[in-house]
Amino acid sequence: MSATPSSLPPFDPGDPLGIDDLLTDEDRAVRATVRRWAADRVLPQIADWYERGELPGIRELARELGSIGALGMSLTGYGCAGASHVQYGLACLELEAADSGIRSLVSVQGSLAMYAIWRFGSEEQKQRWLPGMASGEIIGCFGLTEPDHGSDPAGMRTHARREGSDWVLTGRKMWITNGSVAGVAVVWARTDDGIRGFAVPTDSPGFSAPEIKHKWSLRASVTSELVLDEVRLPADAVLPGATGLGAPLRCLGHARYGIVWGAMGAARSCFETALDYARTREQFGRPIGGFQLTQAKLADMALELHKGVLLAHHLGRRFDAGKLRPEQISFGKLNNVREAIEICRTSRTILGANGISLDYPVMRHATNLESVLTYEGTAEMHQLVLGKALTGLDAFR
Repeated sequence: MSATPSSLPPFDPGDPLGIDDLLTDEDRAVRATVRRWAADRVLPQIADWYERGELPGIRELARELGSIGALGMSLTGYGCAGASHVQYGLACLELEAADSGIRSLVSVQGSLAMYAIWRFGSEEQKQRWLPGMASGEIIGCFGLTEPDHGSDPAGMRTHARREGSDWVLTGRKMWITNGSVAGVAVVWARTDDGIRGFAVPTDSPGFSAPEIKHKWSLRASVTSELVLDEVRLPADAVLPGATGLGAPLRCLGHARYGIVWGAMGAARSCFETALDYARTREQFGRPIGGFQLTQAKLADMALELHKGVLLAHHLGRRFDAGKLRPEQISFGKLNNVREAIEICRTSRTILGANGISLDYPVMRHATNLESVLTYEGTAEMHQLVLGKALTGLDAFR
């Protein structure tokens, strides 16, 4: 027997599908903790940071993120929180609702640099690096992309050669988040035995990380080039469990999963801004939210936003059950980033000229998402991943 309208819970514009019913009390507590931190430490200053093109106090922010368990959040041991993948996803959503640059800081630290060491490193490497990275005392970066090799990492030119028991690394990496503030760089290089990963202390002679300036996206984020000029490392710098391109790609899958959630954070921020604006902005004698065209935009944005959150939640539950496939991550990243960008653009139209002002978050999120669309696999690469899975035919080459 169906419930009567009077016995149903009220409609919640912030959660129209009742997705919160799928969360545990612990899930909600994790989300609330990250949301409070972002509201206190990021939102009051993010527009200024973005306009200035810098992320001041990044080391302090990293330590604070470590103190709330947000770094290497879904990893176990070594000071990591051991949270579920759904909880990590909820954290990514809240961080990106503040700014994509903040979520990128956490994602690169935990899902790329820490995960690589946790999954492929020796016990000695884990003990050396992971506790400090989990606390935020040590910042990490992940060097895979090169100036001439982004979507095709198999073509990388960075190489490592053996000299006695040492390794000597030479090459360049590009568009590296956290690069110039990192204490350790996980660098992937070609060797005579295939692609290997190395934990490179950034104070090693020959290592430098000039910061990339003049960005119009992810401006409140540290982005660098890595230059390795005959960097000599001891034999124990190589990650013993990482052989072949599958190792860095597995790390990327972990990071892409966080983006599936994070993109919905940016979309939520823009949708909530547009909804509030539509309720209060008056034209032709009444709030613009009372006009049919505006309501149609809001309805379409709400559909895609909450479908995307539901998709992220579904993938998170599969991840926690050990059933999440790389193709499913591609499904989530392709859909959610694409829809998030459209939500941001539609929100901008509702705000009119105010939509381009940093007094509102809409244009900041929109420009940030242009980077999110490209990194961790472009939209075209994820389309080809899904195309191969659907047809059984490889169209990459």
